Amino acid sequence: MATVKFAVPKGSIEEATFKILEEAWQKVTGRGRTYRVKLSDPEIDVKILRPQEIPTYVQEGFYDIGITGKDWIREANADVKLLLDLEYGHVRQVIAVPENFQANNVTELIEDFAKQKRVLKISTEYLTTASSYMRSNLAYQKFFGSAEPIIITPWLRVGTNREVEIFLSFGATEAKPPEDVDAILDITETGTTLTQNNLKIIETIFESSAVLIANKNSLNDPVKAEKIADMVALLKGVVEARKKLHIFVNVKEENLKTLLENLPALRRPTISKLSEDGWFGVNTIIDKEEFIKMLPKMREIAQGLVVLQPKQILPLDELKQVIY
Repeated sequence: MATVKFAVPKGSIEEATFKILEEAWQKVTGRGRTYRVKLSDPEIDVKILRPQEIPTYVQEGFYDIGITGKDWIREANADVKLLLDLEYGHVRQVIAVPENFQANNVTELIEDFAKQKRVLKISTEYLTTASSYMRSNLAYQKFFGSAEPIIITPWLRVGTNREVEIFLSFGATEAKPPEDVDAILDITETGTTLTQNNLKIIETIFESSAVLIANKNSLNDPVKAEKIADMVALLKGVVEARKKLHIFVNVKEENLKTLLENLPALRRPTISKLSEDGWFGVNTIIDKEEFIKMLPKMREIAQGLVVLQPKQILPLDELKQVIY
């Protein structure tokens, strides 16, 4: 029996990760006591790691699959297979400065500091992202050419451009300006924490969410690939179900056509005769966002509406392609 090694993230998306696993019919045991938890499937070996580490560890084959943020895959430049966007853990990667700064974008920020011959100091957990983003800016290229910003950590100092310094942050990045640095590159959901710390966002770099990734060599192993395909199918079923509603409604025969014309169905609705002549039951799946739009019409022509939240929706005809 080939075991699939699965890395799941500790921290801000940990709770949401275990929730989606449980909704995908995996019982989780051992949480809170160890970094090694158990799923109900004995062929899956789980370990909890920092999301920053997971892209590299999956790339190197320490783990067959993992869940992490798109931002950390980008930061690590990891060569992994993205299997599924899990559609939670949504954040924006932004650059922010003190609210009293005149600059309203990165170009203005670079120009202001370069013209004043002041060293621009940036704090972030995303060192390579910050360096590449600054170097891609035309104002940076105008003043500093292709020179790489200085990256400074407690154990490493690399780069040649002493006019732009990027400092590794170990957390609470939003607390660093203005005393320690001039700007930060950080993630945010709503921007509230930045505002509370008297910062303003001047540029959005990237939008991230939690994703399922795989080691490319693991997908070439037929036994592991089959298990991974099953996992993708179950998780995809949860992702899709969260966006749908399962409805049951009764309608008179003369209103059936009108109802069907106003009913967006996942495939085709199931229609069945009721025990009372002239009445039909309609059973279908619809998008959540469509429900409110169609409710007035349903109140007008139908009766006995029952609405359920499906746990999973598995498009079985598509599952053969999920990992290829």
